[in-house]
Amino acid sequence: MDSFRFYSSLLLLPGPVAIWLVWFRSRRHVQPAATFSSVADLKTLPVTWMQRVRRTFPWLYGLALLLIIAGLARPQAGKSESRITGEGIAVELVLDISGSMEALDFQLDGDDVSRLEAVRHVIGQFVLGSKGEGLSGRPDDLIGLVAFGGFADSKCPLTLDHGALVDIVDSLKVPKPVRDQQGRIINADALQEELATAIGDGVALGIDRLKDSKAKSKVLVLLTDGDNNAGVVDPREAATIAKELGIKIYSIGIGRNGVVPVPQEDEFGRTVLVPAQFRIDEELLREIATITGGTYFHASDSEALTEVYAQIDRLEKSQFEESKYSEYTELFRWFAGSGLALVLAINVLKETRFRSLP
Repeated sequence: MDSFRFYSSLLLLPGPVAIWLVWFRSRRHVQPAATFSSVADLKTLPVTWMQRVRRTFPWLYGLALLLIIAGLARPQAGKSESRITGEGIAVELVLDISGSMEALDFQLDGDDVSRLEAVRHVIGQFVLGSKGEGLSGRPDDLIGLVAFGGFADSKCPLTLDHGALVDIVDSLKVPKPVRDQQGRIINADALQEELATAIGDGVALGIDRLKDSKAKSKVLVLLTDGDNNAGVVDPREAATIAKELGIKIYSIGIGRNGVVPVPQEDEFGRTVLVPAQFRIDEELLREIATITGGTYFHASDSEALTEVYAQIDRLEKSQFEESKYSEYTELFRWFAGSGLALVLAINVLKETRFRSLP
């Protein structure tokens, strides 16, 4: 029983009057049926259990009357049920894992980290939530993942298994050179292509993963730190297709333009920092977002990146409604029946076992 109520609660008002009548009746002086010169000796006699029980009869009458009144007020026991119906959002994360994502111009907990490591950290908070960073998480949204460098690759389909998704995000790495025993790079040509940035191909693949989703709201979050220098799909054409399919794109440019240190392996396999020049095509990213009705953001450090995802989190909220239902069972017969049974039992006892002579 989740709830209890009296449907006709006004009928409970005679209750206090009934209690007063019982009290008045128990206190009323009754004329003796026979007169004795003295009852002093009778007062010394012990009180029997029958006398004690008989004294409760007026109060039992009162209880019976209250039960009958409560029954007339229609007591009801209710079972409440809440049903939450809603509509989640389909979100496709499109992440750049090109060579420039290894640039060391971000920090986490005071340590220098690569752009990709900062992105992995913040996306985990965006998906799972972080109260300290003002991120509520996306527990009811379908979220998928596309990673791109020179080629685009679907890493995770739209899913509600966000723990598995975050694990995949954490496993993302920038392609590395493969060396033979003499230290020579054997995948030089393929590596050069993989380290490029095919923004258009990444967006196109993300759109393809979103277009068949049943969610009414579809969002693509593009994150990159470069310009489109590879692939076969023009990013603006991809954005136009996204608009036609009702997909909104939020684009994020991370890092700073100019020279930043990038770790590289030398011919001996040692990691050294090499200054490299990078350029973010902010005009392109802004145009992609504008075409679809989205927004462009720029984040030059970890705090700004977290704030970007917090803004997206606030802009794209799942819509949910809660409906409450209550089903009541009538308890009239239990209250009124108990009261009538009590009256009947008292009257039977008074006329039998507890009958008194005039």
